[in-house]
Amino acid sequence: MIQLPPAKAYIFDMDGTLTDNMHFHHEAWMKFIALKKLGIDAVTFERDYHKGTLIEVMARFFPHLTTKAELRAVGNEKEALYRDTYGHLLEPLPGLHLFLEQLKAKNIPLGLATMGDQNNLELTLKQLEITSYFHSTTGGDQVTQGKPHPEIFLRAAEKIGIDPNDCLAFEDTLSGITAAQTAGMEVVGISTQFSQEKLLELGCGVALENYENILL
Repeated sequence: MIQLPPAKAYIFDMDGTLTDNMHFHHEAWMKFIALKKLGIDAVTFERDYHKGTLIEVMARFFPHLTTKAELRAVGNEKEALYRDTYGHLLEPLPGLHLFLEQLKAKNIPLGLATMGDQNNLELTLKQLEITSYFHSTTGGDQVTQGKPHPEIFLRAAEKIGIDPNDCLAFEDTLSGITAAQTAGMEVVGISTQFSQEKLLELGCGVALENYENILL
């Protein structure tokens, strides 16, 4: 059994943390890039484009679009492509339901801090059948600065009404880990993107493969 640090609230990232779906997002990005004839390969996309909010990514793709409304509209095309193609394939990580039930029994409030938009957020929680566990959710469309900026974790903690220093964050990416740490949270790493050893090197206090064998 793995002991988690004490905390008054838990704040979860969504993609790659509650469900192992980052490969679906990557495939959707590549389909979108091909449809828009942008001529950007996967390595270049991950290195130079894929960071920040959806609007920030779209601004890099389409510098001629000058308003947030235009950038959000084209971004919504990519997100709809992801949902329509892969949404029905999402599954919870092993042990997630039992873990959330245990947290509910202990009256620990749960928040969500994802750079996904509201439509992705709602679809994912519904598909995983975990909507009712969360006190509140914060999506990427509710912040102006994406991870690794701490804004989304600070906003999530504010909604719950718990000091960020008393929150435990669950993350899977470097930008997410950095964002949570900068917000003042201890981080539990989920090894869908990095090995457990690497997550510990990145500063996570605990690294998990999934949500089985956790001791509260």
